[in-house]
Amino acid sequence: MAWFLGLGIAGVVLLALSLIFGDVLEGLFDGVDALDGLAEGLLSLPVIAGFVSMLGFSGAIVLGTTGLGAAAATAVGVPTGVATGWLTYRLSRALMSDRSGAAPRDDDLIGASGSVVTPIPADGYGEVLVHVAGQPVKLSARSAVPVARGTEVWVDQALSPTAVSVRPVER
Repeated sequence: MAWFLGLGIAGVVLLALSLIFGDVLEGLFDGVDALDGLAEGLLSLPVIAGFVSMLGFSGAIVLGTTGLGAAAATAVGVPTGVATGWLTYRLSRALMSDRSGAAPRDDDLIGASGSVVTPIPADGYGEVLVHVAGQPVKLSARSAVPVARGTEVWVDQALSPTAVSVRPVER
């Protein structure tokens, strides 16, 4: 049973190392992928760690709870490890291909409303707080006319990712 527990603990340690030093360790084991692109990510460190840890822990459970030997524990541990590795592979692929969290672009700032935080002089920059994608964002701002603190403004042009041109809202 000690061998199986050792495998389980080694898998958890490998998973922790892959989370901390993932890119470095992936580079060390880069030549191991014999399929070279056909199964990209199938031999990644989290997948290997999941397989090894589930093989070890499920084998230890079988040995500890039944009177069966190491062969039966291995026969149960290998499919459990393969299933865990496959689920880890699928989950990591799903997370890597998720494109729903796109960052706002400069064009998304145009038309956003906000208020002046730091007064905007006619010849320089002030600061505004605008809401983009439901989040408050503080940006540098300039205007053609001086704008006082607390004035409601609209963004009419994105000058850079952190600076905008605004105009006061007229009611």
